[in-house]
Amino acid sequence: MDPVRNPYAPGAGQRPPELAGRGRELDVFDIVLERIARGRPERSLMLTGLRGVGKTVLLNTLRSQAINHLWGSGKIEARPDQSLRRPVAAALHMAVRELAPRHRAPDRIDTFLGVLKAFAQRSAPTGRAGAAPKLRDRWQPGIDVPAASGRADSGDIEIDLVELFSDAAAVASDVGTGIAIFIDEMQDLGPEDVSALCAACHELSQLGAPLIVVGAGLPHLPAVLSAAKSYSERLFRYQRIDRLDRLAADHALCAPAEREEVEYEQKALDLLYEKSGGYPYFVQAYGKATWDHAPRSPITAADVRVAAPEAEAELAVGFFGSRFERATPAEREYMRAMATMSAVEDDSGAVVRDDMDAAVPTAEIARALGRKPASLSPARDALIKKGLIYSGERGTVAFTVPHFGRYLRTQPA
Repeated sequence: MDPVRNPYAPGAGQRPPELAGRGRELDVFDIVLERIARGRPERSLMLTGLRGVGKTVLLNTLRSQAINHLWGSGKIEARPDQSLRRPVAAALHMAVRELAPRHRAPDRIDTFLGVLKAFAQRSAPTGRAGAAPKLRDRWQPGIDVPAASGRADSGDIEIDLVELFSDAAAVASDVGTGIAIFIDEMQDLGPEDVSALCAACHELSQLGAPLIVVGAGLPHLPAVLSAAKSYSERLFRYQRIDRLDRLAADHALCAPAEREEVEYEQKALDLLYEKSGGYPYFVQAYGKATWDHAPRSPITAADVRVAAPEAEAELAVGFFGSRFERATPAEREYMRAMATMSAVEDDSGAVVRDDMDAAVPTAEIARALGRKPASLSPARDALIKKGLIYSGERGTVAFTVPHFGRYLRTQPA
């Protein structure tokens, strides 16, 4: 097989050649856009799921849908050590610039940009008292109008964000369209920023304003939002993004291959689904390796077996290994205990069932390690902060990365 014609694309946030199994999510978002355009009330949208299920790809695709509807849009990626203020200002600046050419009153755009500039510059310096601000604290948005005063500049992120979003929605309403802000890795926002974002979305929903937030994050994102504002459970539309079913996974492999006049034998597809588990990133990784090793069409199960070790070696370094290396020895011990508990072995020690993505009780982990649960809290909390595990329910933890338990059991202690 010609490797130059290989259609598969395993990459972080890289759109696969065939976006299979996500038709429902795309249709739902189309309805959201149409309803808002007609003045109907709608909720902002939250996508949740494990790493490797294609949340970022879907987020980018939804943004393309918004652009096709002539909406203003901007996208940011949340970081644990960064305030929401500057990134969201940059995203809104981009969104309003897209709408500005269609607005009949340039002065209205300049007025909003003045408010936006004031909002962005309101960040408090982080240096010592009396010390000169660091370069990052002297950051200036690329806005030529003077900063406004008395609007979105109080210094309270919740008050300021509500006012900023309301003003941005008014600009979109002037041109008969909307604004969508897309936030990836949303679980990494700080508590104050999450609370402010919920408050702003709540205000917009009550006003029926044409601005929505589309967030993507790990499975515990709903719990993060609920901890900030109790009403967040009713404020957002939640969509869990899961692995592909068998039909969608086969389509993700076969559709791009057919465009290159290549076919798969049924047993090859059976084995590829078994290896990948239907997770989109793994589907692309195994598909790419199999294509490169297959001598001809149709691709057979034997080709998959020959290629699988190469795909697994690449995943071990880039997908699993990079995350494993970020953990301390104590954190690795904690994760190994999780991995051991997710496997069921027979009398010979062979794994007969592997619930590698299931939640594990923290009390059972402590018992397996012979430790008190409180003594393991630092390791657990650090792993959650690093995005390696999450706590979907009180007293349980699970891996954020599919098949991570299986990988850990191959690593020396």
